[in-house]
Amino acid sequence: MPHKKPHNSEIDNLDIQILSILMKNATTPYTEIAKELIVSGGTIHVRMKKLEDLGIIKGANLEINPQKLGYDVCAFLGIFLEKGSQYNEAVKQLKTVNEIVELHYTTGSWSIFAKIICRDTTHLREILNEQIQSVPGIQRTETFISLEESIKRQIILD
Repeated sequence: MPHKKPHNSEIDNLDIQILSILMKNATTPYTEIAKELIVSGGTIHVRMKKLEDLGIIKGANLEINPQKLGYDVCAFLGIFLEKGSQYNEAVKQLKTVNEIVELHYTTGSWSIFAKIICRDTTHLREILNEQIQSVPGIQRTETFISLEESIKRQIILD
């Protein structure tokens, strides 16, 4: 498995290989990774601890299918702030909206770009009207409803 030299000098090709295996399947046992990479299980544990300490690994998450739980609407929201200086306070307020699953500070037309998961369009309207648009500093929003997610993946480490 050839790899380029990592940009972060504190990690090497073995670290990249470990990350690549776990990004494909985060439940892969360390013993299996060790066997595949021909190193000891202890080496994998030490490397994983180092990657966590460096902030490269931020945690492990269980990925669910929201639609199977009745959340049928995925929407993206462009948020216009009255002033850029209101960003921190707006984010503090928006963190309380459970339906917002991603939030980005952006360049371009919007100040903030958000991904929202809701049960249906009625639920989406309630979240927009009652929680998001009432946040001080939010001037207006633009909503885009996703019809299908075609690609969702991590970066590929090469």
